[in-house]
Amino acid sequence: MEDKRSAQQWDPALYDTKHSFVWRYGAELVELLAPQKGERILDLGCGTGHLTHRIAQSGAVVVGLDRSREMLSQARKQYPRLTLVAADATRFAFGRPFDAIFSNAALHWILEAEGVVECVSKCLRPGGRFVAEFGGKGNIKMLRAGFEDALEAIGYPEARHWHPLYFPINSEYAALLEEHGFRVQSAVLFDRPTPLEEGKQGMRNWLAQFERDRLARVPAEKRPALLEAAEARLRPHLFRDDHWFVDYVRLRVVAVRK
Repeated sequence: MEDKRSAQQWDPALYDTKHSFVWRYGAELVELLAPQKGERILDLGCGTGHLTHRIAQSGAVVVGLDRSREMLSQARKQYPRLTLVAADATRFAFGRPFDAIFSNAALHWILEAEGVVECVSKCLRPGGRFVAEFGGKGNIKMLRAGFEDALEAIGYPEARHWHPLYFPINSEYAALLEEHGFRVQSAVLFDRPTPLEEGKQGMRNWLAQFERDRLARVPAEKRPALLEAAEARLRPHLFRDDHWFVDYVRLRVVAVRK
């Protein structure tokens, strides 16, 4: 059977210290979720647990789920009272349904989108809500094109096919949800150009985390030239005011299980 999951590997320390914007932007999504005391809520793709913890502060009974044991290990160190589960987002099940399922910046890593939606549908009670935000159509288009041009320049044209990601348009994802028993309340695609931390080092840190898979396929002695070539291609478009930016496009959905 074809493996339709992303091969992304994670460095939890790098994620927390250099890319905290990922979960900080998710705070607005938690407000949209509006968790209530006593509700059962699943945080799907919880990472290092920051938003799981924030949801738990409402008094909700929260379970965090992530495939990465490294990320979960970091979450347990920071939030030892959280309930955290290692599982695949396309193959999870629980004995009791949830009142809500939440997901921030996780679902674009999973190519088997229908498997995710099927699991979400099965694990929500009727009337339960699904609130999620992830990369949508056009997400990091300029960044990935520049990085892939740099990979080709050092002899890896095939790298354009390494590490595919799932960036749907809003109508496509809304249709998928409706096919699996949801009433879609909103599905909005919007630009979110995001400044990176660490100023002039920001792009290298971003690539070290989020292009970890493709960097690992390049011999160590070729990586400095690759990173220099990538920065040269991206600088005219994504560097200003002494900071790197990422051309994020996000898809935010709110849906209710029928």
